[in-house]
Amino acid sequence: MLRAFSLLTSSLLLLALTCGCQQGETSDRLLLSGQTMGTTWSLNMVPGSPGTDSAVLKQRLQARLDQINGLMSTYDPESELSRFNSQAGTDWYPVSEDTARVIDVSQEISAISGGAFDISIGPLVELWGFGAGERRAKTPTEGQIRENLARIGYKNIQLRRGPTAIKKQIPELQIDLSAVAKGYAVDALAKILEQQGINNYLLEIGGELQVSGHRGDESPWQIAIEKPLEDVREVATIFPLTNTALATSGNYRNFYVEDGQRYSHTIDPVSGKPIRHKLASVTVLARTCARADALATALMVLGEEKARLFCEKNEIAAYFLIHDKTSTTVYASPAFERFLNEVEQ
Repeated sequence: MLRAFSLLTSSLLLLALTCGCQQGETSDRLLLSGQTMGTTWSLNMVPGSPGTDSAVLKQRLQARLDQINGLMSTYDPESELSRFNSQAGTDWYPVSEDTARVIDVSQEISAISGGAFDISIGPLVELWGFGAGERRAKTPTEGQIRENLARIGYKNIQLRRGPTAIKKQIPELQIDLSAVAKGYAVDALAKILEQQGINNYLLEIGGELQVSGHRGDESPWQIAIEKPLEDVREVATIFPLTNTALATSGNYRNFYVEDGQRYSHTIDPVSGKPIRHKLASVTVLARTCARADALATALMVLGEEKARLFCEKNEIAAYFLIHDKTSTTVYASPAFERFLNEVEQ
């Protein structure tokens, strides 16, 4: 199903893709788009060689997206991941190389972030009313939270190589790759483009993106980040990008209010509760979009102070929007500043 990875709401505006152009060719660029994972994908590229067959290229890209969705969708009961989740045993379960790679990067980010990112968090997402089902009538009790915390934990997931397989140490544990699969899909499509000799492009799936080279006029791609506002879409900042992946996580649109308390869709896997801090949006640059995707979620969970320290310690290129009722402030990590300085030189 197309809704498979629509758990998070992106806060990116892609200026390169909002120029009023429709799918097809311009004088110097080719524009393609489609649907996948409950959202849309877009490609804005400078053709790698004369005679690029846009129809064939689009078909190949869409087929790869369908393949990944067929492996990792939790909405498709026949997907590889759904079959793993439905089995009650704790034996090794063979999985594809694609699924293994996504779980591998997820487990890496879980470990270095102290569990702020966790692909087994699904039961808590459902408990708080942000899953596929209807929102619950009342907020969960402490007992319900503890009960579901006992069913999760990235340390209860094991990955084996040769042959690739995964296992769970808790029979009822389930894996949800929503927070990283779009990023991985971006990386997979980028490999296809590079195999085709296409080196100048902006590729985006639901706000997670990979940029390479230039726009066709030898200038970097221009990316805008939205202000963390609930009901309007305004640009907070614009910056040039080239040869990097980018992902954004935000908590200012997907929430509900009950008894005067605001509950965000971003759940802390350690406490089992929605985050409650002023960090409204995190944008991460990384060598792969899967990594950027997972890191953006982890930083949102950590909150401003811990996330700053994490970025500085681990050389993470990140841009924060911190919002309260009257103002928005920004923070750019040292690695983020260095990257932009290199692009602008």
